[in-house]
Amino acid sequence: MPKNNKRGTSLKDQKMHSHDHQTWSRRNFIQALGMATGGGMALGSFSVSAMASGSFLPLTGNGDVDERILVLIRLKGGNDGLNMIVPIFDYGTYQDARPTIRIPQNQLLSLNDKFAVPNTMQSIMPMWNEGQMKVVNTVGYDNHNLSHFSSSDIWNSADTDLQSNLDKSGWLGRYILDQNPDYLENLPDIPGAIKISSGSSIAYHNPDQIDLAVNFNTPDRLISIAESGLVYDTENLPDDCYYGEQVGFLRSIMNVTFNYAPQISDAYMSTSNSVAYSNNELSRQLAIVARLIKGNLGTRLYMVTLDGFDTHENQNNSHPVLMNNLARAVSEFYSDLAAGDKENDVLAMSYSEFGRRINENTGGTDHGTAAPVMLFGPALNENGFLGDDPDLSDTDNNGNLKHSIDFRQIYASILESWLCVDPSTVDAILGESYQRLDLGFDCIGVSTHDIPLVQGVKHLARPNGSGGTIIEYHLDRPGNIQVSVFSIMGQRLATLVNEYQQTGKHEALYQSHYHGISTMPLVYRIEVGGKLYSGKFIST
Repeated sequence: MPKNNKRGTSLKDQKMHSHDHQTWSRRNFIQALGMATGGGMALGSFSVSAMASGSFLPLTGNGDVDERILVLIRLKGGNDGLNMIVPIFDYGTYQDARPTIRIPQNQLLSLNDKFAVPNTMQSIMPMWNEGQMKVVNTVGYDNHNLSHFSSSDIWNSADTDLQSNLDKSGWLGRYILDQNPDYLENLPDIPGAIKISSGSSIAYHNPDQIDLAVNFNTPDRLISIAESGLVYDTENLPDDCYYGEQVGFLRSIMNVTFNYAPQISDAYMSTSNSVAYSNNELSRQLAIVARLIKGNLGTRLYMVTLDGFDTHENQNNSHPVLMNNLARAVSEFYSDLAAGDKENDVLAMSYSEFGRRINENTGGTDHGTAAPVMLFGPALNENGFLGDDPDLSDTDNNGNLKHSIDFRQIYASILESWLCVDPSTVDAILGESYQRLDLGFDCIGVSTHDIPLVQGVKHLARPNGSGGTIIEYHLDRPGNIQVSVFSIMGQRLATLVNEYQQTGKHEALYQSHYHGISTMPLVYRIEVGGKLYSGKFIST
C-alpha cells in the first residue's frame, strides 16, 4: 500500500505545514473575538460565551460523586509520547530510531521494569509512587489524521467523521446538554465549565458551535476578574465625556450580563494557594484552578493548555523544558488541592492531538499517531499501565505506532465511572458504545442503569477427585464486581472475585474442600453496579 503522507506532517512538506498552522491560529484568533461561537462576546483579549445552566452546577459537601471534577490538560502541538514515557523494554530499537534525541539511560527514572520517564519529570515521581498516576499506552484512532487542526477537533469532538458531519459539537458539550437540555433558556449561576488559554478547543461546543465553557484567553485576565469581581472596570474610563460614558455603559452591560464574575471572585478570594507554584504557563493556570476548586466555586469541568509541542526542530532543548513544566505543574496542583482537602475530588488527564514519528528527523520528530495519555489523582487508587506496550517494529505504512486503545474508551470510562453518567447515555454522547477501562474508581450505587446478569450454577468434578462448583454469570456492562460464597447462617466463606471485569461471560470457581464443607446448601452473591444477585447451590 502507498504511504499516506498527509498534509503538514513533516517540515519537508513546508507549505502545507505552514497552512495547517495558519488555519489553526486563525480559528484561535476568531474564537478569541467571540465570532465563531454564536454566543460569545469580545472583551478585549478576553472571550466569554454562554455556559451551562444553574441546574447543572455541582454541590458542595463531603466528596460524593456530585463533587467530582475533571481537569483536562491539553498538550498542544502533538506531544512526543516516546520521549515522555520511554520504552526501556525495547531501548535498543528506541535509541536506533532516535540517535540524537533519545533520552540517555542515565537520565531516566523507572516507573516499572518496562517504562521510564526523563529525569526532567522527577517532580511527578511521588505521585506515581503513591498510586496517584496511571498511563494509558498507545492511544489513538483508526485512519489517524495528522493535521493539528483536524486531529484536535477529532479528539475534542470524539468524532472521526467530524468534517463530513453536520454536528460539530464537542464531547463535553454534549455531556452538558444531556444534563441541561434547556441551558440556553436559563441564566446560569456559576460556570459549568472553564477554559484557560484553550480557546481553539471545541470540547465544550454545542451542535451550533456555541462554546458552553467560559473562556479566559490568559491566566492574567482570569486573575484580574477574580480579584475585582468585574469583567471590566467601570470607574477608570476615558476622559472624553461622551466616549467615556458609552464605554462605561457597555462595560456595565458586560458586567451585568456575565453575572458569574462575582461568584468567580468570591471563590478565588476566599482561599489562597498553599504551595509556591513554578514560573511557567501551566503552573499559573493550574494555580488559578486550584483556588477556584478550594474556594468551592462548583465548576466541575476545567481545561488548561500547555503549548509548544510541535517539535519538528530543536526538540532536545524544548521538549525537556515542557516535560519539566508539566510535571512540576501537576505535582504543585495536587499538593495545593491536598492542603484544601480537595485532592480526592479531582481527576486530571493530559492529552495531545497526536504523538510523534518513531524515527527522528534532523533535530526533532514529525507528526505521528498513537501516544500515551496520563491520568492523575488519588482517586486512581494505584499506579499502573493500561493498553498494549508500544511496538516500535510493527508500524503503520508511515512508520508510526499502531494504537491499541481508542481515545473514546477513555472518555467513556471517565463519563461513566468518574462523572457517573448512565452507561446508555454515555454511548449516546459518544455516538456508539466503547469498551470501558478500569481506571480505579466507579459509581456503584449511583448509576440507574440496571446491569442484567444471566446467572447459572454448574458442577465440576475435579480430576483429583475433589469437587468444585462454578458460578457462571454474564455482564452486559463492564464494572467492578464481587462474587462471594456464604453459609446458610450468613458466614462469608470465600470471596471468589473482587475486580473490574469487562462485558461478557465469566466464571468463578468455588472448591468446598478448602473449608471442610461438602454436600450442604450454600449461597453465592454477586455484587455489581450497586445491585445484588444471589442464588443457592449444593457444594460437592
